[in-house]
Amino acid sequence: MAMDLSRSVKGLTVLVTGAASGMGRATAEVFAAEGANVALTDLSAEAVEVIASGLRAKGYSAHGWALDVSDHGAIRSVVDQVAAHFGGLDILVNNAGISAFCPIDDPGYDAVWDRAIVVLLTAHQRLIRAALPHLRRSASPRIVNIASTEALGATSRDSPYSAAKAGVTGLTRALAVELGKEGITVNCICPGPIDTGMTANVPEADKAVFAGRRTALRRYGLPEEVAHMTLSLCLPAASYITGAVIPVDGGLMARNA
Repeated sequence: MAMDLSRSVKGLTVLVTGAASGMGRATAEVFAAEGANVALTDLSAEAVEVIASGLRAKGYSAHGWALDVSDHGAIRSVVDQVAAHFGGLDILVNNAGISAFCPIDDPGYDAVWDRAIVVLLTAHQRLIRAALPHLRRSASPRIVNIASTEALGATSRDSPYSAAKAGVTGLTRALAVELGKEGITVNCICPGPIDTGMTANVPEADKAVFAGRRTALRRYGLPEEVAHMTLSLCLPAASYITGAVIPVDGGLMARNA
């Protein structure tokens, strides 16, 4: 059976959620530089259009859409708009996220839990379901879900976040099995400590101590280092990788002491 084992995403269309900053922005920029058509979504239309216009100024193909991933109706509308604008959809990167830390006995726990599940887990399956009709027409359909090492091991007071992210790994494996017969790959990346907006308020001295004690590489990662793993999973050549849950964590999960 002849297969396209190209290591290029040139001409393919990728939708990246949460693309106005951090890992989402880095992912959009990496794909654009590789010649993909990039659809950027985030809560603010202005924020994503700033990024998209900057990419277009470099000669790349990019366009921004406002999208609240907790809005079920908006998801289907935006996905269809993306496919119409670029003439199809080949790759979905479920990256949008929020912080969701709360003690289990806090009066506000239920509200944090509900928000975490909707944004960090339910939105993933809704985006996948909206994208499926378009992905089924692609020669190299790819889905990458961004979870966290908090899905593999937890931090105190982060049960809403950890539970939602663990759900993403389960969703990934289940859909890899379900969609495998159609050639649609579904994989999951679990970033560890990364320099993003979510970690911006952590003092640099504290970051250095944590990274020195917990990671093999003794440092925080860059958003671009996660983005390049996402790109690798989306290559046409990555056609036999599915159901994988891959830590990009500087060796955090590998280190005991």
